[in-house]
Amino acid sequence: MKIVLGSRGSPLALVQTRSVAEQLQKIDPSLEIEITVIKTQGDKLLDLPIWQIGDKGLFVKELENALQEKKIDLAVHSVKDLPAVIPDDLDLVAFPLREDPSDVLLTKDNLSWEELPPGALLGTSALRRQSQLLAKRPDLNIKMLRGNVDTRVRKLDEGLYFGIVLARAGLHRLGIERGVTLPESVILPSPGQGALAIETRKNDHELRAIAKNLNDEATWHCVTAERSFLLTLEGGCQVPLGALAKFEKETLILEGFLGTPDGKKTLRAQKEGSAKEAKGLGKALALEVLDKGHSILETLKNSAGKP
Repeated sequence: MKIVLGSRGSPLALVQTRSVAEQLQKIDPSLEIEITVIKTQGDKLLDLPIWQIGDKGLFVKELENALQEKKIDLAVHSVKDLPAVIPDDLDLVAFPLREDPSDVLLTKDNLSWEELPPGALLGTSALRRQSQLLAKRPDLNIKMLRGNVDTRVRKLDEGLYFGIVLARAGLHRLGIERGVTLPESVILPSPGQGALAIETRKNDHELRAIAKNLNDEATWHCVTAERSFLLTLEGGCQVPLGALAKFEKETLILEGFLGTPDGKKTLRAQKEGSAKEAKGLGKALALEVLDKGHSILETLKNSAGKP
């Protein structure tokens, strides 16, 4: 059987998709796996902040179109790139074992966030990171940084930024072991950060059955809770929010964050429950954040379209 995997064309996306191909062939060596590269809108518009272009669908829409047109069989995504809602005729069928979801700070001297000099210029494309960093260090100078991981690291090494903030998972997958981990107490990651998603057509039962073999149960429950939080808040790239779920023994603990881009108003909340309550846990936490975060939401509403 031949399976065509759809992938973005960045080095990181291709590494991730190849890892999925390898896992599929371990399950069934008779499978013939082909990778098709599809350029998304987010890959074409690299000179604007993501919040200014649109929502998270920028990185997946073309892949989903290819699924619907049967040009590919499975799409491989970074979960953090997925919008809260996907098309009715498609389905997320597997979340493979998750990598470390942490964010990391890269500087030439391997400094921690506390050691950064006053006014240090940091690069990031995420309002979520900007908000949480400025909440801890309002003196920092944070500027937009987009491009592939290697492009961002090169700009750091060329001295265009004092430091940059990236996801640990992406660096690790590319074999880049640099940077100081930013603790969860400083930055909560994007919902689903560090996890991959396998998407296919809802009515293609054979493909669904094959892809489900890649699913990691613990990752599934954690990502489900985080994405439920995202969906209820209706957050996209324009809203600084974070969420991280993890298991402590049999208990699923979900922590969420909402803030303003300047970091002057932030809110964290936490809830816990069982794995089977993952979806409800995310919704309940989001409703609590919505209830407690009126001033943040009002500020976000008034500053819509601005960083």
